[in-house]
Amino acid sequence: MSTRLEQKLIRIRAGQYKRSDFIIADAKDADMGPSIPAMGPHRQPDGSWSRYRTRAEFLDQIRAIVAQDIVDIMLMSASNLELLASEGLFRDSPVKPAIRANDTSDIWIVRGGTYNKYPSLPFRSASLSRVLHGGAGLREGAGIIGTDLGLYSITFNNDLDADHRSLEAFSAFRAEAAQHGFKYFLEVFNPNAGRDLAPDIIPHFVNDSIVRCLAGVSKADRPQFLKIAYNGPKALEELASYDAGMIVGVLGGGAGTTRDCFELLAQAERYGARVALFGRKINLAEDPLAMIEMMRNVADGSVKPLEAVRAYHGILAKKGIAPARAADDDAAISETVLKQAA
Repeated sequence: MSTRLEQKLIRIRAGQYKRSDFIIADAKDADMGPSIPAMGPHRQPDGSWSRYRTRAEFLDQIRAIVAQDIVDIMLMSASNLELLASEGLFRDSPVKPAIRANDTSDIWIVRGGTYNKYPSLPFRSASLSRVLHGGAGLREGAGIIGTDLGLYSITFNNDLDADHRSLEAFSAFRAEAAQHGFKYFLEVFNPNAGRDLAPDIIPHFVNDSIVRCLAGVSKADRPQFLKIAYNGPKALEELASYDAGMIVGVLGGGAGTTRDCFELLAQAERYGARVALFGRKINLAEDPLAMIEMMRNVADGSVKPLEAVRAYHGILAKKGIAPARAADDDAAISETVLKQAA
């Protein structure tokens, strides 16, 4: 069946974009990065917690969000997709499953580790052929789906050797993806260990690096869309307006306040992004389902970010869920980049 994602991409590419076509993805792939702490706290209704969620609890949240049927993409690790696909979770769902197709060293954020302090190195765990058919031991055509969509991540650091290795790995991935009929969207992080890059030049360095690395790539091998950090209105508008055929999306970054979540989504849409892929901003929310509902309303333009914060806290109060912050504190913008255009 055609998913909402595919229908929206068709309209966006045809120049028929409406705010209801803005794409929302839940990035539930953090087990491939920060791992156990990234599952989020197992909260009690009073807000207290003493441990992180288990994998089973994390999977339950994915099931609930897919059943809610608001997000357009559910991004997961290949192992979690394998388990959920075996249940038939996505068989009749308009939500598109996707996997993190590579796990570069800059996302190896483990307790006590320092891997992410060094220039990003390429690495891939997932097998595209396994993912396409739902995992090991699952028969093609047995009614159990995998996915033909994944996230490929690359980080440029102005380090010739590291960036060259990353680009060679990206080229090899594109060749394998073409062989299997596998589609991808491209995540480009800001430098994690950038060499000789002043903060004010990083947004331009990233924009130029994206355009340069895709300029020699034929249409058939290009990403479905981009996932980048929001580096402010000017940088986003520059990239989004450069090429009408290149759809730009923003990543969520840290959890921040609830206002940060809604403000980022609203600003991203205003300055040309057509996709929001949020992980911690959803996963660490007191009520992820309510957060997603408000995100959809903000994307559609039916509520403003500040109004959405108030509505979200109203839902928490009605459900008897203690908020992590007082409503006034949660209505404040804490991320510096968002204050520029608030």
